[in-house]
Amino acid sequence: MSPVIQGIITIIIGVGGCVGYFYFANLFLDKVLFPARGENAGRNINRANMIRPWVFLFPAMFALGLYLMYPVVGSFIRSLYDRAGTDYVGLGNYVRLFNNPDFRTAFFNNILWALVVPAMATFMGLVIAQLTDRLRWGNIAKSLVFMPMAISFVGASLIWKFVYAQDPDIGIINAIRQFFGAEEGIDPLQIPFWNNFLLMAILIWIQTGFAMVILSAALRGIPEETVEAAIIDGANPFQVFFKIKVPQIMGTIVVVWTTITILVLKVFDIVYTMTGGNFGTEILPSFMMDFMFRDDGQATAVAFVIMVVVLPVMIWNIVQARKEMR
Repeated sequence: MSPVIQGIITIIIGVGGCVGYFYFANLFLDKVLFPARGENAGRNINRANMIRPWVFLFPAMFALGLYLMYPVVGSFIRSLYDRAGTDYVGLGNYVRLFNNPDFRTAFFNNILWALVVPAMATFMGLVIAQLTDRLRWGNIAKSLVFMPMAISFVGASLIWKFVYAQDPDIGIINAIRQFFGAEEGIDPLQIPFWNNFLLMAILIWIQTGFAMVILSAALRGIPEETVEAAIIDGANPFQVFFKIKVPQIMGTIVVVWTTITILVLKVFDIVYTMTGGNFGTEILPSFMMDFMFRDDGQATAVAFVIMVVVLPVMIWNIVQARKEMR
């Protein structure tokens, strides 16, 4: 079947199915389950109106349960079995994980990413938002800072691979070393521990634009009266920024921080493209990929650990977002 015809049929069935569901659901509630006639007509109408929102929400709730809750439960159950998926081993996969030094290294690196990247991206985005709002050509500067957001993680990694290249004619780091008299080039991505920060710089470069846009909008929403009152009272620009503006947008800062943290805990592309998880740069998603095709039990155990680590941050983010909407 032609893809165009297939798409049209899918749209017709999907739209028609939704319209039919809502129409017949209303009909069933109003005519069969709670008919608006007789002595109980008023009570039946109220009952139907109480149930109607849940009937309309059921398809979405069913889809979320099918595509979100079922995989979570299924993954946890799968993580309790051996590599072949036939013998029940309980929490054995998790015990093996935490006894694995490579897993502990990946877990430590993930914590390091979660501490450094959101803090630096949010801070730099906040500073850039404040500085560019004072410039005539601030919109141009913001466009340049935001531009990396349009680049995929793999594309950004390839760009930075040239920056970290061992050849001083290509790599900026080795070009600087050569300028100061170093004779041989080095591969910065093979330097233990510090190579993690070089990989983090890529994600900071990408996410700073996101933080800048959100925080710039928040800064513009600050009432001018509070700033003017602080200036009249003798506050200098640093005091106005850190003691007047930042406290008023702290909720937005927290939301940006936690949003980037969630992204960081799931990042995979950068590490896989740059080092493949070698030289001590392993993180949980890349560690999971090592087991994906040879040990399903271990892989799903790692996936569940990632979900457990991300879940509190997501809940915190939702709570803060709701506070911002009030």
